[in-house]
Amino acid sequence: MIQSDTRLQVMWNRLLAVVEEQGQALIRAAFSPIVRECGDISAGIFDMQGRMLAQAVTGTPGHINTMAEAVKTLRARFAQTDMKPGDIYMTNDPWIASGHLNDFLLMMPVFFGDTVIGYTACTSHLVDLGGLGMGPEGSDIYDEGLLIPPCKLVSQGEVNALVLEIVKANSREPIANEGDIYALIACCEAGSRRLVQMMQEFGITDLSALSDYIIETSRRGTLDAIAGLPKGTWQHVLKVDGYDEEIELHAALTIADDHLLLDFDGTAACVGKGINVPLNYATAYSVFALRCIIGADIPNNAGSLDPFRVTGPEGCILNAQPPAPVAMRHTLGQMTPDLVYGCLSQALPEKVPAEGASCMYDLPLRHAPEAIDRGDDQFALELVFNGGTGARPRLDGLSATAFPSGVWGSQVETTEAVAPVLFHRRELRPDSGGAGRLRGGLGQHIELSASKDQDLMLFLSVERIKNPANGREGGLDGAPGRITVMPENRQLPGKGEVRIKAGETLIFETPGGGGFGLPEERPEEAVQSDVRAGLVSEAMAQTQYRRQT
Repeated sequence: MIQSDTRLQVMWNRLLAVVEEQGQALIRAAFSPIVRECGDISAGIFDMQGRMLAQAVTGTPGHINTMAEAVKTLRARFAQTDMKPGDIYMTNDPWIASGHLNDFLLMMPVFFGDTVIGYTACTSHLVDLGGLGMGPEGSDIYDEGLLIPPCKLVSQGEVNALVLEIVKANSREPIANEGDIYALIACCEAGSRRLVQMMQEFGITDLSALSDYIIETSRRGTLDAIAGLPKGTWQHVLKVDGYDEEIELHAALTIADDHLLLDFDGTAACVGKGINVPLNYATAYSVFALRCIIGADIPNNAGSLDPFRVTGPEGCILNAQPPAPVAMRHTLGQMTPDLVYGCLSQALPEKVPAEGASCMYDLPLRHAPEAIDRGDDQFALELVFNGGTGARPRLDGLSATAFPSGVWGSQVETTEAVAPVLFHRRELRPDSGGAGRLRGGLGQHIELSASKDQDLMLFLSVERIKNPANGREGGLDGAPGRITVMPENRQLPGKGEVRIKAGETLIFETPGGGGFGLPEERPEEAVQSDVRAGLVSEAMAQTQYRRQT
């Protein structure tokens, strides 16, 4: 049957609804708070060739854009002729899946009758996979936990019990991990079931016409957006805190007639701690940043992703090679949008925001080593918090907002219900947004302690302690992050393993975003509105905005 463009567009819209339902199935069935409360997932539908046709809106670029390539790898690894209805394949290999061991990626062939017509896939974060746990302290991938190469997790509807038992035996949270794996399975099944129902409703037996329409339409739209850009090569260097010493990330962005090329040549080499980034993850966030500016209204799929290419020398910290430690790959991977925007702002100065907090300010917490002997609560938990985004060319930055990760902040009540942690304060951090014609978004002030007489182990890996978010076009920098232990006012570095003793309070202040444009150009009424709302102090209004009462 020849499909009209109108009919194909209706099916495309329906496919977007199907994949969103697929993602919600994962979130609602998950056990771990970082999945069910924070949305640290991806879900997608793929054609027979492994090309991504649609992705759930809920999800992180690190999961979504790595998944787009991982399905091609898994599809090539397992012969389609050997696939049966009810089969599901999985891996957590960082260089195939999502950049570190804690992310499980599943792929399920979708059958229409007895024929494979496409695939559903999903990714989510499992809170603990053994090893040293979520933290930057590992010296190689073997320190960081359990690596599962591509394998069949479900065979014709029967879960591989051995794989499940191995995962549970290598985790401090075996029940949560088991529940999260079943949630991933349910996600694949929900997508497969709804896709088949959609095909039956529209009277089609394969996805070839719809797939070609989606990918070609998206690719043409993206190429049209690229055609309107200035052509050339722009370079930028972003200095980040690193682990033991500061690190430079280099990028050269080339805009050609039919593609964009981003090259990380010149970037510092890998380090001995787990902040190294596989190229698949660095690519995912870099391309996401570009797509936020270029063809932003075009859905994310294989067609719209095709014109973007990313490369970097093997062994640089944004192209780590196995067995480099990569547990906290998001720390620098989520800084790549600011690196990319440093290039793009030279070509499109009125379209690119100022720098923001960027990397998630996550707090992986765990029981202290002696908890087993003392009978204390044993747990592994990863909390997620966010800083402010950079001011935009026409709007202020967003406060306490996850960009680029999209991961929602951890909920106080949920956290206190599942771990021996007590929150004392959680509020916006006044004066943390950089001054400018448009103000940077504010960070957060968070205070927490152990709720019982036991120590907590904290595994820090955050950025913007030494190098705050820079303003753009004359805007001022945002406030740097700050981590303090009270009552002795002990200042903590951004990375490393820390013991929070019973009775101590951890104060966690996330960074603010940079300002955009000269501060003196901000309208007086906007400054005074910020002062009245408690976002900006009177002292800051008088000094950084150069206002006089």
